[in-house]
Amino acid sequence: MLPVERHEAIVEAVSAAQAVSTDELVRRLGVSAETVRRDLALLEGKGALRRVHGGAAPVESRRVIEPSYTERSMIRHQAKAQLARLAAGLLENGQTVVIDIGTTAVAVAQAIPRSFTGTVVTPSLPVAIELTERAGVEVLLAGGRVRPGDLACSSAHAKAFFADIYADIALLGSGGVHAEAGLTDFHLDEIDVRRTIIANSARSYILADSSKVGQVAPYRVCPLRSVTGLITDTDTDAGVAAAFAETGGVVLSARP
Repeated sequence: MLPVERHEAIVEAVSAAQAVSTDELVRRLGVSAETVRRDLALLEGKGALRRVHGGAAPVESRRVIEPSYTERSMIRHQAKAQLARLAAGLLENGQTVVIDIGTTAVAVAQAIPRSFTGTVVTPSLPVAIELTERAGVEVLLAGGRVRPGDLACSSAHAKAFFADIYADIALLGSGGVHAEAGLTDFHLDEIDVRRTIIANSARSYILADSSKVGQVAPYRVCPLRSVTGLITDTDTDAGVAAAFAETGGVVLSARP
């Protein structure tokens, strides 16, 4: 196991529990206690966890509860508009594009030029409604259970739908983006849907304003190396930027 893979496994184990002992990590990873202690010191320095007596615990940057859709729709309008314009600028006519769920995803749909022609695939009812009357845009909406608030379709039905979609580019929502924890979210039954989208897309970008960068939501979607890059509104967290640089990913920062 490579060090970066070991670090990701440690962060995932710590994120899933209130605390993990050094002995437990030694057993899981098959390395020495000294190696685990060095890893914990390194990860604490990066802000990925905090060391406690005999092991490690989650950092306080964990986001336990997601703000409501209404609350999110009322904050950071300018930041979302900036990164939405940047994301929309990546699209080319004739492409198949996946636009994920959330208030930033809706901002992206609104920012797509009227001249764009192509196919937009989404699990978001608000995104579909925003684009369905656009001439030249074919909208495909995933099925499944509709979650209140975001009005997002999820469950095994949505996963099966996206398993048959091969997109040119995917624009992904997020609950948190962290150097070690990776892309995380608040809704367990939407994790596999997002993983399927990433696996089937030629390029995939995380959409995250600066309030989400460096944060960790409860459920892990994937490590940062699994996506093409991050689209955000300002210069990003140094640890996140370094993590993308290490794997050849890109960070696109919007400006007013």
